[in-house]
Amino acid sequence: MQKEINHNWFFNHPPGKVWEYLTKPELIEQWLMKNDFLPVVGRDFQFRTQPIPKLNFDGIIYCKVLEVIPFKKLSYSWKGGSGNGETKLDSTVEWTLQPKEKGTELHLKHSGFKEADITMYSAMNDGWFKNVLKIIDQLNATYNVTTNS
Repeated sequence: MQKEINHNWFFNHPPGKVWEYLTKPELIEQWLMKNDFLPVVGRDFQFRTQPIPKLNFDGIIYCKVLEVIPFKKLSYSWKGGSGNGETKLDSTVEWTLQPKEKGTELHLKHSGFKEADITMYSAMNDGWFKNVLKIIDQLNATYNVTTNS
């Protein structure tokens, strides 16, 4: 049985501003990880973070851009390594942006988790939610938007 992560966020900003945080390497690094991303279909890229030896994770996420529809949709493969060439997680990340009257709704679907990936699934489910909140905070600070909590 496979599991998938699904989250939705609302931004008080137009899709173009949110899109920048999903596609510009220097902005992605502010909320997620160091990377060499470019929004070009077929491009291989990596996210890099600290290795987690107890999870046999080498700190590198190997990715390939699968789909780019500017300001609307972005998807890429997401493969976590163990340092010995073994893929620990083979999944897909899909971002969908929907313009709304006063901003943008962002949907994340991260699919392909298998039963054996339950620890990774739990960590990433929480991690995606918290990390994307950093985008909201950064956009609000940059454009002086106040939110009601």
